[in-house]
Amino acid sequence: MTQTRGRRAAQLTGHALPHPASGDTLTRFATLARLARADLVTARFIEAHADAQAITTDLGAPDLVEPGSHWGVWAAEPPQPQLTAAEAAGAWSLTGTKPWCSGAGMCTHALVTAREESGQVGFFAVDLRQDGVRAVPETWPAVGMAASDSGWVEFDTVPARRLGSHRDYLDRPGFWHGGAGVAACWYGGARAVAEPLLAKALREGVSPLIAAQAGAVAAELAAGWALLESTAAFIDADPGNSSGLMMARALAVRTRIDRMAADVIERVGRALGAGPLCGDGEHAQLVADLSVYIRQTHAEADEAAIAAQITEHNDDTAPTAAWDRLLGLTGAHD
Repeated sequence: MTQTRGRRAAQLTGHALPHPASGDTLTRFATLARLARADLVTARFIEAHADAQAITTDLGAPDLVEPGSHWGVWAAEPPQPQLTAAEAAGAWSLTGTKPWCSGAGMCTHALVTAREESGQVGFFAVDLRQDGVRAVPETWPAVGMAASDSGWVEFDTVPARRLGSHRDYLDRPGFWHGGAGVAACWYGGARAVAEPLLAKALREGVSPLIAAQAGAVAAELAAGWALLESTAAFIDADPGNSSGLMMARALAVRTRIDRMAADVIERVGRALGAGPLCGDGEHAQLVADLSVYIRQTHAEADEAAIAAQITEHNDDTAPTAAWDRLLGLTGAHD
């Protein structure tokens, strides 16, 4: 890592974000986008830490994330490797391996999922500074998001606090608020990727082809930000998800920003050629980072889930009403 744990933690505490659905979600999204435009990996860490603050508040532990700490959210549940949780005399401990842990060697704490003896998956808070925690070297060989240190972490009978079940974590409206917030980071990364093209388009005598690609990228970015703005308003207008459409809305914004980012990467590359990718290390790394980061979506599976959610919450007397609410053609509570 290029920065120490202490310096990263200091950055985190210096960026207090409004709680999602608190009436100022747009400021949260705008801050994440601005941070991602400046440094995508650092924004990834800050987003996760801020998400941990929101999650612990939602799950009844609002004071758990203390100043000076740096939290990750490690909730991936692949078949293998597996992290397990055991209870003895009312106390819980974690044993096993957790994969894909952003900030594996830098976080001070994490929220993790772990499989319990009953077969249920629990949701735990753990202090990573305890004995028995080890970040496993050479388990994140990726070029994209290389600096995120998203490798495996091993636990050996490490005390942890159970905050609830995995379903308690997933079934909160806040789960989808957080998912939409990640898209704000993708947006900021795409804006940074676009920078050399937008700057070149302002030069005197620029090629019409460069100007056309810059205009197309600007249109994509403008539409993407408009969707993030309207999503922030959607969240603030319905913080408890009474409409039932928060999952569909979050997946819609993630899908659109994912496709927007991919289009920006392609258009910048087609307009400027190999030069920035071969001669500008920061730009090349940013393109690789963003390409990996947006793969947090599940692509067409998420798009299919949007339609499934609309079907579930549709009114038979008005066949397209749920689509209209999702698309903003009517109020969320109509």
